[in-house]
Amino acid sequence: MPNLRVTEIKAFVPSKDFNLSKQFYQDLGFTMASEGGGVAYFHWDHVSFLLQDFCAEGLAENFMMHILVEDVEAWWERVQQSGVSTKYGVKVSDVESQPWRMRDFCLTDPSGVLWRIGQNVA
Repeated sequence: MPNLRVTEIKAFVPSKDFNLSKQFYQDLGFTMASEGGGVAYFHWDHVSFLLQDFCAEGLAENFMMHILVEDVEAWWERVQQSGVSTKYGVKVSDVESQPWRMRDFCLTDPSGVLWRIGQNVA
């Protein structure tokens, strides 16, 4: 029987300024575990993505990532305390209740990638 077990899936997140984006994610608290060949591997516990030194026209502004968390308010506070909004001039929305039974907020990275950080609610 072949082993078809999947151990991980990662998105390649575009960046317009690779060095700026690498610092942004580190300032948020992600760990940059490795870098080479125009790709940096970032993780926070078991959640990970690959930041790429590439961005086609309009790609970043049409790219969205989602992180499902246990405490969205704690994450919102973490983003506020990191100072990325001021340092990088990025947008951070307020935490809102969504009709799809989630409380979330949005964070835009320096390239325009939209991150939704949310918590399921009953």
